[in-house]
Amino acid sequence: MRYLSTRGGSPALPFCDILLGGLAPDGGLYLPETYPQVSRAELDAWRELSYADLAFAILSKYVDDIAAADLKALLDQTYTAQTYGFARPGDDPAEITPLHWLQPGELALLELSNGPTLAFKDMAMQLLGNLFEYVLEKRGETLNILGATSGDTGSAAEYAMRGKPRIKVFMLSPYGKMSAFQRAQMYSLTDDNIFNIAITGMFDDAQDVVKAVSNDAGFKAKYRIGAVNSINWARILAQIVYYFKGYFAATRSNDEQVAFSVPSGNFGNICAGHIARQMGLPIAQLVLATNENDVLDEFFRTGVYRPRSTAETRVTSSPSMDISKASNFERFIFDLVGRDAAVVRQLWQQVEGGSAFDLSGTPYFESLRRFGFVSGKSCHAERLATIKTAYERYGVMIDPHSADALKVAWEHPQPAGVPMLVLETAQPVKFAETLHEALGQTPKRPAALAGIENLPQKVEVMAPDVAAIKAYLAAHI
Repeated sequence: MRYLSTRGGSPALPFCDILLGGLAPDGGLYLPETYPQVSRAELDAWRELSYADLAFAILSKYVDDIAAADLKALLDQTYTAQTYGFARPGDDPAEITPLHWLQPGELALLELSNGPTLAFKDMAMQLLGNLFEYVLEKRGETLNILGATSGDTGSAAEYAMRGKPRIKVFMLSPYGKMSAFQRAQMYSLTDDNIFNIAITGMFDDAQDVVKAVSNDAGFKAKYRIGAVNSINWARILAQIVYYFKGYFAATRSNDEQVAFSVPSGNFGNICAGHIARQMGLPIAQLVLATNENDVLDEFFRTGVYRPRSTAETRVTSSPSMDISKASNFERFIFDLVGRDAAVVRQLWQQVEGGSAFDLSGTPYFESLRRFGFVSGKSCHAERLATIKTAYERYGVMIDPHSADALKVAWEHPQPAGVPMLVLETAQPVKFAETLHEALGQTPKRPAALAGIENLPQKVEVMAPDVAAIKAYLAAHI
């Protein structure tokens, strides 16, 4: 299996090379040359597999430059009930991503936030840390990870990489724009290989810095810069697994279909669902939910992709989705335009020049429905109302991002026999202020995380200045 760039200007590479590289040298994102197809016989055989064994079955189709026995060992090491032990009471942590029915057979939460940082990013990041360690050890190399986070990627990356001797992590986050719990999870880490930089701007400013550094091929090579944001293909690959696992948990046979409702800011999570569907998983619909920063909802409704400026990006109560430039969207557009890299290059020249692009009235937009997407958005008042309704109707607390997905799921009812699975992307304790506003009570937190906001914090506050960030990296690598 080789991987190519969405912009067509980089050589096709094997998995381990793109694992360490992040962005392609031409500024594009890597995707496999083809999506492996899953047969009915394979679906039947996979239905009863454990999470780690299912991950091995799927990843083996994409990774052929790691020995099968080694890949199996890495997945067994990653997906354990001990690592993902924060399931809801009554749900089995051995399932890794338990399905929690709200309306049996009709509506369920797919729990993705039972890992060490209580967010779905752990599902991929724990594996990424183990893959990095394995490949770097084999090659005798080191890696300096530069990432940007709107809330959960940063802590998931840092918890996955902390203490690993061949890796340093430099994580940019928007200053003052995350919840107190999210900030504490990141900034309270004191490991020597973890560096937090709070950017005086929005997430998109931090993400722009990461892309600018990654596009400087000389600097990237000299300082061994790698990526853990969902621009890294391995993140998307790991996330494909839980779509299959959720499908098997919600159905009795592979003749059935399901729908997934996904809160989305950077398009990485739902991109994995898109790829699972392309592989042959029977997904009837992918329901994309945004918050007030609705650039993706606008595209799926109108065909216009109009990234917002920092000044136009709203600070909301579902902060991990306060994003107006969706990095992974380029991967989907590559598929939408028939994998024509020249078209993608042209469209992203417009985006990078500060403009929108408009596919309405084109054959591309006409073909959009065959990919199964619908969309909607949620605002603060609706978010609070959804949290309250979920608690009163189903007896569950959900975080604000999952509330956005549930609200939009209700707007897209499925035919009888097609259950809707809402991806629960974080635990409510991470957003206690919003839960208290909605319910008048604060979620219980795991004992291991009690008082985390009171720990000393280590963070550098900097402007989103590419030259200054580069100088900081050079001084600390």
